[in-house]
Parts: sequence; structure tokens; C-alpha cells
Amino acid sequence: YNHAICLAGGSVYELAAATGVSDELLARRQNRTRWDDLALVSGAVIYDFSARDTAVYPDAELGRAALRDAVEGRFPVGRCGAGRTASAGKVEFGRAEFAGQGAAFGVFGAAKVLVATVVNAVGSIVDREGRVVRGNYHPEEGVRRHPREDYTRTIGDPAPSVMGNTTLTVMVTNVRLNDTELLQVGRQVHSSMHRGIQPFHTLTDGDVLFALTTDEVELDDLKPTGLGTLASEVAWDAILSAAV
Repeated sequence: YNHAICLAGGSVYELAAATGVSDELLARRQNRTRWDDLALVSGAVIYDFSARDTAVYPDAELGRAALRDAVEGRFPVGRCGAGRTASAGKVEFGRAEFAGQGAAFGVFGAAKVLVATVVNAVGSIVDREGRVVRGNYHPEEGVRRHPREDYTRTIGDPAPSVMGNTTLTVMVTNVRLNDTELLQVGRQVHSSMHRGIQPFHTLTDGDVLFALTTDEVELDDLKPTGLGTLASEVAWDAILSAAV
């Protein structure tokens, strides 16, 4: 159960921003602290210090400001918010490119799905035609290569290990799901994201997905597996929008 999810850069220091969101929600409740008034906030971070030369991180006041400035029905995409200095395609860090945060929304009858993501991955962003659209850029050739080509060429050689990667994702639906169904739909969507980020879930990635439902409509003829399939396409759209 969540009242808000706070995504940010700044690695572990970002936890202050999530606290700020909680503080702002408390203020909106006129500082009521009864059990059913408590505001529950989840937070997740990316490590983005390697892509910039400052130690600036989002603090509690910035977290409060972000909540105050949030606009219902809008989610900024590109190099902004938590994705300001996110990067992708780190077979070697010199080949990485800035990515960002993305979002996509799908309507399937009465069912609705929103997926928001911050792509800060070892892997490159890949479109539906299999083309690398962000990351693993070889400046000497002026091309982006699929990571598999470079990994194939380095078999037998020491492989570089680029630390500090995490793709953060939030999936929200209005479909009523029990805990088991919601967990499985979340797993289905998260595992599908390997199509748009290759490779995905590597040893040096800390990928996470939050799955939430507002429990507003019944599934009717749409089974959880079907919902997960449709939501997976929305997730791919969200990944691609992070590379605008």
C-alpha cells in the first residue's frame, strides 16, 4: 500500500527526498498522525554520480517541492527529474549515452495501465526493429552497436565491469487484482523489459519495479496474463520514450 513513490538520482543520499515527500503528505493532512492518516512513501534511487562532476543530490526540501509541483495526469520524459543524468549502454563507460526517464499510458477497454521508468542501465535501449537507439555508441565509427557484438569480440579477454546501474520502473493499473495476481503481473512486465533494454538484469544492475493498482475495475474477460501482456507493450513504449 503506497501513497507515493519517489524516484531520484543521487544514490543512497536520495533517501532524504523520499522523506521530504512523506513530510509534505503529513502537512497536507494537517499533521494528523492517527494510524489511518499515516502516509506511506516508497523510494528508489539510481547511481548517477559517474555521469556528472558534482555531489549534488535531492534533499528533503526538493522532495517536498517535487510533490507540490506535481501535475495530475502528467509525467515529464527525457533528461529530467530522476533521469537527468541517467545513462545507458555501458559495455564500456566511454560508450555510454545519456538516457532519461520515460512513461507510457495504455487503455484497453475499461483497463488502464501507466508505466514510468528511469533507464540507467548497463544495457542499451533497443527499439521494436531491434535497432540500438541509445547507448554503446562507438564515436570512432559513429555507430551504435548491439552489445552482443562487443561481448562476442571480447570472449577470452578480461571483461570491463561498469558499476552503478539501476533501472527503476513503476507500473500502475486500475484493474482489481489480488496480491498474487498483482505480483505475477509485475513479474511478467518486469521480465518483458529485456526486449527494450539489452542486456537487462545484469550482475551490475539493481533493477526494481513497483506494481500498484487502484482497484477500480474488475478484469471481466481480461485475464491477469492478458493484462500483463498488454502492460508489457506499454513498458516497452516507456523505455523508448526515455531516449527522446
